[in-house]
Formats: sequence, structure tokens, C-alpha cells
Amino acid sequence: MLRDDPRPVPAADEELRDLPVIVTGGASGLGSAVACRLRSAGAAVTVLDRRSPEPGVPAVEVDLADGRATEEAVRQVAADLGGLWAVVACAGVDAPGPLDEVPSDDWERVVAVNLVGTAATVRAALPHLRARRGRVVTVASTLGHRSVADATAYCASKFGVVGFTRALTAELRGEVGVTLLTPGGMRTAFFDERDDKYKPPADLDLCDPGQVAEAVHFALTRPDGCEVREMVVTPPTETSWP
Repeated sequence: MLRDDPRPVPAADEELRDLPVIVTGGASGLGSAVACRLRSAGAAVTVLDRRSPEPGVPAVEVDLADGRATEEAVRQVAADLGGLWAVVACAGVDAPGPLDEVPSDDWERVVAVNLVGTAATVRAALPHLRARRGRVVTVASTLGHRSVADATAYCASKFGVVGFTRALTAELRGEVGVTLLTPGGMRTAFFDERDDKYKPPADLDLCDPGQVAEAVHFALTRPDGCEVREMVVTPPTETSWP
């Protein structure tokens, strides 16, 4: 069983063999792609999600909108694996619409999952990440840097993730590597349950989430003494960046 002993970040051409990693939102979309990519590199990945990931992927079922339940899930994974080396916070939801038309519970759930869930995951993991000089990757959005109408909840949550991550970077400097990932539009099920007016056009250029997952792998495999602080990964024709 792995223990909380310091271990240097592996070089880019080495696998992340047996390093314990939590991926939130790993049952679908970018989270699933990240979990798959890191598992292929040998990492001991555990998914935190309300839904089950693909068969064979270790997971703990938890509602990431519940901060205390999320913290307990992280502690459970750390106890099972003998520590943690990295956290990748991919979980994200949305409830588009005018502020006064989106039900209050739906609006607040977006902020709870996207921002509170991210902070709760990192908070509970910190003792283990500090012990191993580990890594954190948070996932913002181009709409965490630029605002649009009918997206007050999503923009508020993702602007929050940007601020949280930059403050965390300053707080953990020299102790834990922190990377802010800002992806643009991706081909995932994220848009499936929206009203048609909030879905991207069928001909819109979107990224393959597997390619964005490669960016996460890149950030996690920088050698000791080198960190990727922020990354923006978008399709060439992304309209929401810059």
C-alpha cells in the first residue's frame, strides 16, 4: 500500500505508475477522458461522481454539491490508497437561462458543484498532497474569464474557480503544484439536456475531450522544479476566447 512519503514528479516520458489520483466528475465528459488517460499512464485513479464510471474504474459515489460528503469521500480514498498524489477537479454542471427564470435550487447547485465541490475536494486532499509535494488541477472555462447572458450561475462558479485557483497557487507555492485548466467547447454530453437555444450549432468546431485530457497529463508529468500554472485549450475557432 502507498504511503504519504515525498516522491518527485515523474519525467514526461515516464508513466504515473501507482500514483494515487482523484478525478471528480469522472463518469462522463472531460472527467472520464482524464481518468482514462491517467489510468493508461499507470496512475491509481479513483473517480468521485454521482454516477458510475465505465466498468473497472474504481469510484466512490458522492454528490459533489455536498461539501462535507465530498470531503469524507476524499478521506476515504486517501485511507484506501495510503495517501494521495494528485487531484483533478473536472466535475461541472450548468443551468442556463435568465437569472429570474432559473429555479433557485438549480442555480445554487451549479455554484455548489463547480466551485464548492472543487474547494472541498482540494481541502480534504491537502494534507496528503503536501506530504508528497503533489499536484492539483482545477477546471475553469472560457466563461470563467468572460461573461455572457443567461449564464450567471456558470460564470459565477467558473470565475470563482479561477480566483480560487490563483489564490491557492499563491498559498501552496513550493508545497503543491497547482494548475488552472481553461478549456473551450468540447464534444461531450454536457449540452444534451439543454433547450435547443442553449446548444452549440451542429457545425460548431469543438475539441475532443481526449485532447484536453492530454493537456492534464502534460501538466501532471512536468519534472520536479517545473510547474504549469495555467493552460487554455480550445478549438481553433473558439468564439469565447479571448
